[in-house]
Amino acid sequence: MSDEKFGSEEHKPGSLELTEELIRQRAYQIYEQRGCGEGQELDDWLQAESEIFGKKPSESTPAAREQASRAAAA
Repeated sequence: MSDEKFGSEEHKPGSLELTEELIRQRAYQIYEQRGCGEGQELDDWLQAESEIFGKKPSESTPAAREQASRAAAA
């Protein structure tokens, strides 16, 4: 049996919480680079995700999301 308790605040490398924190930090950097303008939080988050996961940034553009949404609905 493991010594690790469920709900522990410790993070294993590669854990969802650690990944989410990395995305959050990068999204905030992007927000600051844009001059702290409001209203683009989702785009900042998606860009940060794409950078961290190695996806092409164009995959997270509004047009690409709309196209993916239409493809999923078809």
